[in-house]
Amino acid sequence: MQSLRFAAVAAFLLIPAGVAFADDAPPPPPDGIWTGKGQFGFLNSRGNSDAESINGNLDMARIDGPWKNELTIVGLYGQSAGIVSAERATAVLQSNREISGDLFGFGNLRYEHDLFDGFEYQASAAVGLGYKIFDTTDTKLVAQVGVGYRRLRPEDISKAPDGAVDGRTLLPATGAGIVTLQVDYSQALTATTTLTNKFYMETGPGDTLIHDNVAVAVKVSNKLALSVGYGVNDNTNPPGGLKKVDTTETVNLVYSF
Repeated sequence: MQSLRFAAVAAFLLIPAGVAFADDAPPPPPDGIWTGKGQFGFLNSRGNSDAESINGNLDMARIDGPWKNELTIVGLYGQSAGIVSAERATAVLQSNREISGDLFGFGNLRYEHDLFDGFEYQASAAVGLGYKIFDTTDTKLVAQVGVGYRRLRPEDISKAPDGAVDGRTLLPATGAGIVTLQVDYSQALTATTTLTNKFYMETGPGDTLIHDNVAVAVKVSNKLALSVGYGVNDNTNPPGGLKKVDTTETVNLVYSF
């Protein structure tokens, strides 16, 4: 039921895209040049409780004729009362090949390492088709569906009374076929404010992985913006009775290049 609720929330956020039929098409991106954005956020809280967190995100893309290559790297680290409470890294490499108009084929590689989700790693490869439902200056909505293979290495995590992890037991790695779904949405709310929602799901025997990230970014210059985001990460069947859902709130400085 939680997975269905997250999908419903994602679908609800996409509804405003339907008003954008009249927008002009955006200018084509430069050919043969890497463009993108990087963002970074840091929180340091002192008082009744001490907490620190760092998060970063790098999104890059390059157009070469009918090909588009994309690289995404995401990192998160957090401490609470001197105990590490979050440590996650994700890398995604995807290549798109234009087929006809707004239809494209894709292939991607994905690797995720999270110290607290019950898996030493989750790695997958997938191929499929995508479609640009809306691609205007103000509104972008791209959906893609794929099939592939995933390799998981589960682990049992034990914790001390103070909450610190004091033991990890690696379990046998497993591999199986998967189906993937990704929806990327962007809507300009004003000349300087943009709402984005990135939804990703991969499902296969034993576990469904869901990431849903919503953010609002406000430009402060041509290159800089301030972004406030909320993310949901869900493994529907983690080992060892771990909590299924993690949420994150971020305030980041964004630099476009």
